[in-house]
Amino acid sequence: MFRRTLLTLTAATMIAGPALSASHSKDIVDTAADAGSFTTLLAAAEAAGLVETLKGDGPFTVFAPTDDAFAALPEGTVDTLLMPENKDQLTAILTYHVVPGKVMSTDLSDGMMAETVQGQEITVSLGDSVMIDDATVVTPDIEASNGVIHVIDSVIMPSE
Repeated sequence: MFRRTLLTLTAATMIAGPALSASHSKDIVDTAADAGSFTTLLAAAEAAGLVETLKGDGPFTVFAPTDDAFAALPEGTVDTLLMPENKDQLTAILTYHVVPGKVMSTDLSDGMMAETVQGQEITVSLGDSVMIDDATVVTPDIEASNGVIHVIDSVIMPSE
């Protein structure tokens, strides 16, 4: 009886092991796609030619605006940014949302500055909520195989 129980437990562990380890097996792009609330961000990344980079080794920290955040931009902004002639501007905005390395919420401090892939710095503010520039982090620390996603409630813009 003991041997049969041990064998059953061992088999169950071997079957469940890959399922549990798969929780971080998806890259940032696939993790965002599975979430279902980043279709605009992913379409913009595709238009800017950044998908393969964000599927790369990383690690990356992405401050990811939701579809609602993009919808809050002035009417026509997203459509204009997605035009091929505006690819450089779109790329600058998107790479402003990415910091090299894996930065978890516990690594943040009030007043912290972090250089983005775009080249300018974002500012972290801690108080009643975590702010990245003027955006509020609504869901922190979504881990992916090549970094981490922090969901933000608005699109942050680099200075001109």
